[in-house]
Amino acid sequence: MTTLDSIELTTIDGRSTTLAEWSGKAKLIVNVASRCGLAPQYEKLEALQREYGDRGFTVIGFPSNQFLQEYGDNEKIAAYCSATWGVTFPIMDRIRVNGRHRHPLYKELVTTPDSEGEAGKIKWNFEKFLVAPDGATWRFRPKTEPDDPRVIAAIEAALPL
Repeated sequence: MTTLDSIELTTIDGRSTTLAEWSGKAKLIVNVASRCGLAPQYEKLEALQREYGDRGFTVIGFPSNQFLQEYGDNEKIAAYCSATWGVTFPIMDRIRVNGRHRHPLYKELVTTPDSEGEAGKIKWNFEKFLVAPDGATWRFRPKTEPDDPRVIAAIEAALPL
């Protein structure tokens, strides 16, 4: 169990949970936004979910309006994700990913450096963190597509099965 596993979360439909719900799985944690120009990444995130879901992997989306591109209502977010992109992976309640009121999960995640060694605040929507079952974490910046060979290689290295 990683230290991230005990952080309290709320699903988009209001259920309390923690990342321990997906303990033993590789988790691709992504701050998402429905009205962002990068929203087509939802399609590739769903493709990863379908490709690797049976092998101990899940995408987990965290809607955020920090960059003023997310709906204000969880029902609208859920409907958009389902109807527009066919999302089957878990979507959480809206959170803040930067600033004084940053969600505790993101307080931990932003300490992870990217491939250039830079840690710190979330730069934009669709920043990705891959967390392996042993807690090893990789960070991919927003413009790195979910099907980028570096992301795929990290997922395959993190898969428990």
